[in-house]
This record gives sequence, C-alpha cells and structure tokens, in this order.
Amino acid sequence: MRQSKNKKREVTAALYVRLSRDDNLEGDSYSIGNQKKLLTKIAKEKGYTNLLIFCDDGISGVTMDRPDYIRMIEAIEDNKVSAVFVKDLSRLGRNYIEVGKLTEEFLPEHDIRLVAVSDNIDTAEGENELAPIKNLFNEWYARDISKKRRISNKIKGNAGEPMGLPPYGYMKNPGGSKSWVVDEEAAAVVRRIFSMTMDGIGPHQIADILASENILIPTSYWQSKGIGRPGAKNTLSCQWKSSTIVSILTKQEYCGDVLNFKTYSKSYKNKKRIVNDRENWVVFKDVHEPIVDRSVWETIQERRSRKTRKKQKSDGEKNMFAGLLVCADCGSNLWYHFNQANPEIEYFNCSGYNKGKRKICNSTHYIRVDFLEKVVLGEIRRLTKLATQYESEFAKIVMGHSIKAAEQERQLKQKELNILNARNDELDNLFEHIYEDNVSGKISDDRFAKLSVKYESEQKEVTARIKELETELNTEKSKSVTADMFTASVRKYTRARKLTPRMLNELIEKIEVHQSEKIDGKTVQQLTIHYNCIGNIEIPDLEKLPENNVSVHTRQGVDVHFAACAS
Repeated sequence: MRQSKNKKREVTAALYVRLSRDDNLEGDSYSIGNQKKLLTKIAKEKGYTNLLIFCDDGISGVTMDRPDYIRMIEAIEDNKVSAVFVKDLSRLGRNYIEVGKLTEEFLPEHDIRLVAVSDNIDTAEGENELAPIKNLFNEWYARDISKKRRISNKIKGNAGEPMGLPPYGYMKNPGGSKSWVVDEEAAAVVRRIFSMTMDGIGPHQIADILASENILIPTSYWQSKGIGRPGAKNTLSCQWKSSTIVSILTKQEYCGDVLNFKTYSKSYKNKKRIVNDRENWVVFKDVHEPIVDRSVWETIQERRSRKTRKKQKSDGEKNMFAGLLVCADCGSNLWYHFNQANPEIEYFNCSGYNKGKRKICNSTHYIRVDFLEKVVLGEIRRLTKLATQYESEFAKIVMGHSIKAAEQERQLKQKELNILNARNDELDNLFEHIYEDNVSGKISDDRFAKLSVKYESEQKEVTARIKELETELNTEKSKSVTADMFTASVRKYTRARKLTPRMLNELIEKIEVHQSEKIDGKTVQQLTIHYNCIGNIEIPDLEKLPENNVSVHTRQGVDVHFAACAS
C-alpha cells in the first residue's frame, strides 16, 4: 500500500462493529463488547494509535443503510481514516454485491487497508482470493436464516402466537410468555377514545381534547416508560393527530383478538413491510383480555364505514343523526342542512333528489331534526318499557328477529355466491370458446388479446369476491352483536330523558325516512327504525306501553305527524 502524505490519517483506524438478532445465535463472541475489545487490541498491535469506533447494534447486515456504517463511509471519503478493522467480512454486510463493491472497488480507490480478523484478511499483506467466496457464503447464510425464520413465524402465527408488538394499551407479559396483558394507564386512554367516539365526538376533536390535557402520544408514552419501539423519537409530545385516533379505533386487537400476517416483506433483502390482503390474515378471537367491548368496536366500524356529508352544524359540531338516515325509496343517504336565515331550523333531505341530470329520487324526504329527536326518543322509551314490563315477550321478539336477520343475511350472501360461481364457470367457457375461435381464425389475435384481458380482469374480481363470501359464510353464522348484548343496551336507557349520540350508536343501525303524505286529512311521515342486531321490530300495542304521538308544526304552517312503519 502506498504511503499517505497525511500522517494523522496514517495512524487513524476505523473499527466497525455490528450485531443483529441473527448473530446472537453464534454466541457471545459476536457481542458488541467483545468485538470492540478484539479490534482495539489488533489495531494497536498493527500500529494504529487513533481509533474511531463505529457501531450498528441490532441491524441486519442484509441492508447497507446503517447509520454508523454510513458515517464510516463518509469518514473515509473525507480522508480521515487509513484502515478499517472488522471481526470478519460479515460485519461489513451480508450483501454479496454491495460488500463486493466495497472491498473490491471503494476501499482500494481510497487507499484503505482492510483487516478482517477472523477471516485472516489483511490487504496490506496482499489480496485474498477467498474474500469473494466468503462474501457469497455470508449472503447465503442471511438467506438461509430468513427462510428458517419465515417458516418459524408461519408456524407460530398459525398457532395463535402474536407476531407483532402489542398496540398502545397492551404490553408484553412480564411473566415471559408471548401473550399480551393490559397496560392500565394506556388502556384508560384507549377506552376514553372509544367512549368519546360513541358519544359522537370526531377524531379531530378527540385529538384536541387529549392534547389539551397533556396526555402523551403513544410513541412518547412508550419512551417515558423505557419501552423501545420502532420509529420512537427522543422527544416527549402531547400533540395527538386524528390519524392516530383513527388507527386506534380500527384495531380489532382491542376486542381481545390476535391478528397475524397483516403485513409481509417481499424478500430477505427488502425489509419494507407491505400490507397483506385481509383474506390472508389469520385471526384468533378472545386470546387476551379485551380493552373494548366487541359490540362497541363493531358499532364504531359500522358507523365509520358509512359515507356522510361533511357539512356540520352552525356551531361546528356534526349532527348525531348524520350517517343514520337513508331514503326509504332510493336508498340514498339523507344530507344534513340548516336554514341560513334561522340556523335553529335543522333538517335532512334525500341526497338523491337534487342531482341535476343524475336525479335518482322523485321526492325530497324532508324531515326536521327536532321531529326526529322526539320520534326516536319516544320509540326508545317504548322499547325500554317493553323490555322491563314485558320481559318474556321482549325476549321472544328480540331472539326471533335476531335469528331472522342472521338467516336473511346468510341467504343473501349464499345467493350472491351462487350467482358468482355460475359467472365464474361461464367465464371459463368463454375463455375456451375465444381460444378455439382464435385458433380457427374466426377472431383475430388483436381481438383475442382484448377479450382475454377483459375476461381475466373480471374473473379475478369474481374469484376474490367468491373467496370472501365463502370465508364469511364458513366463519360467521350471525353477527357478533348478540341479542343478549342488545337487550343489555336497551335496559341501560330505561330512564333516558334525552337522546344522545351514544344512545343512537348503541341501539340503532339505520332509520329509513319515507316521504310525508296525506292520510285521512293529516300530513303523516313514516319512519322505519332498524335496531342493531335485530333489525326492524314492530312494538306490540300493550297496555303499559306509552303511545308515541309526535307532531311538529313546520314553517309552512303544516302539522306533520309520526307513524311507525314496519319493513
């Protein structure tokens, strides 16, 4: 090696140490401390008095994107070191191509001496013909370890062992098992987020409330507890984001479930996690203690899946009926409005009525909010009276409708599945026919190619939906929200005097609004209320049940009266 003119550089060596999870399998000799001791001793023996230590702990050698490795390369480019010492070539990396470029091109170009102690490599003593082979073996080792880990993870994941880190609200079992236990401090925040959502408070508002109370965000909370998590920064923050709230609200793990294989990586060289199709997830229910009741979680998912209009009340809040009202004629959502001149007058009407050329409904289905509140509260009161005064009748009605609703849902899915299976068979036949027609010259190659693409695209969608329906029919015979859960929810509101968003979320799935009409000289508006789990029920006319005679006087001078409507 030629002499450098920079004397300081001549006596400066970079000691690079690295340890990954895989290296722990090789024993204590690979520990960071032992690597440092060994390299320091060898470097001093070879005459280097100024030592710079670069350390990447817990990072795989497959990737070259390592913080201290990059710092070492920058130091070499800045002419600050003249030699690099490593325990062996695998410390530099387990990527045959990248390590080869480093040892065969980069280091010689910068006149850098390389010493790999365990591999008996010292470029000051001449080239080592075995170095490329050792690099190749190092990559094969990484590939083999990755393959074994994938098999191991697949076995563990299919056995119900949690494959990921516990979400905010849970922590690893201190007893050493792979299970999760509730972290009560964080779980209290999670429960509150779900409770506020059930009360009709949106993610942005919840984030503002938590921030105003100086509650640490999840990553900062883990940091304050000394829990290492990927992506955690060394700053404590209370600035919650709505995206964090939404992420918490959508985690099924809070019901006590384990969801494995939600993400995957393409290869051992590419560590980026890719979201897996939901059909490839493996779900185990009721594995650990739930933080949130399953009925609450499912109700929130149902509400969040609906498309609602962004328009808000004059005070900035969202109306509690938004997303619950649908048109009885066209099935469109009803949109919320308030009178610009008099904001106290709030109402909904059919979104399909006024769409210009795309008008899909012939009536406005106009309904006042104050009328809605009185009607729905009155029906809930009648329902709670039925539950408390006529328990046996109520139980029969609820159970009967629950079974009926589940059976109707099953029949609809089975009907759709039969249609899709028939279409799938038909597409197979169409492929066969166009292939034969192409071979016989009846259709051109260009036409054959276009039809093939069309049919393949359709069949891909059909087979995906078939698999989804088959899974639902095999695993879900009925909704998870049982009749017993609904009964318990009803009894909670026996003494309700005011309608609240939580009451609506817990009890009601949707409300069908009919166009008002003249009946016996009176303007009457019918509503069909569909309750969670059981659908629409007709409350019997029993002696102790109050009547629900609601009417409202509109600004047009018309009295509108309520009439219950069974579906």
